Amino acid sequence: MFQYEFMQNAFLAAIFISILCPMVGVFLVLKRHSMMGDTLAHSAFAGVAIGLVMGFNPIICAFIFTTICGLSIEFLRDYYKKYAELILSIVLTFSVGIGITLISTGKASGNVNSYLFGSILTVTKADLIIMVILSCISIVVIYFLYDKLLYTTFDEEGAKISGINVKAVNYIFSLLVGATISVSIRIMGILVMSSMIALPVATALQLDKGFKPTLLLSILFGFIDIILGLIFSYILNCAPGGTIALTSVVILIVIIIFKSTFKSRN
Repeated sequence: MFQYEFMQNAFLAAIFISILCPMVGVFLVLKRHSMMGDTLAHSAFAGVAIGLVMGFNPIICAFIFTTICGLSIEFLRDYYKKYAELILSIVLTFSVGIGITLISTGKASGNVNSYLFGSILTVTKADLIIMVILSCISIVVIYFLYDKLLYTTFDEEGAKISGINVKAVNYIFSLLVGATISVSIRIMGILVMSSMIALPVATALQLDKGFKPTLLLSILFGFIDIILGLIFSYILNCAPGGTIALTSVVILIVIIIFKSTFKSRN
């Protein structure tokens, strides 16, 4: 399996994705903004469509468009303070509308299905380089903003009082989410992108640990989900997005059953 270059590229990309997605996802989930990941994943569809129609790199276009949408979500929060979920519907509708309109023109220069469902065959060296660069930048930014992100996640008002520029932190975090989604869509696919952001975190939360252990466990479960999903995808000759999503759900169910069984015995 690993003698093929496309599998080597896919697994290298998977390693970075398995670190980056849960790392960003744990903050999104604890902020109760997990649906933001789904919204921006669909925003990536519009970015990919723009790239395919205009002849630009779809991953870079997806990053630019998801970044714009992420910043727009933060900007619109001031106008819909009591209806935050409505913002996600607005951005999602706008993005999907653009994507469907452009793709339906028939002018796309590539196969959009590989972006919708994920593909282990189409991850090129150029894609891998872009993924590595964006992933490394995102991880470094999270490392330096860790304390501020943690504070704003659990107590945004307290963070404001303590002098943290919460607005700036939220805008930077939106950029991180956009980068995370854009580097992951080649493997995960747009339609199930949010599963890699939310489900490893949901699995880790079942173990009732502190924040740092939960973060590390999320990365561990993310790695297991994506590696097993890629292996099943290769064996079954199907899109990796679906197998990774199913694997993550199965592992979550297994952990829930294990936890329930352990508690009942005690």
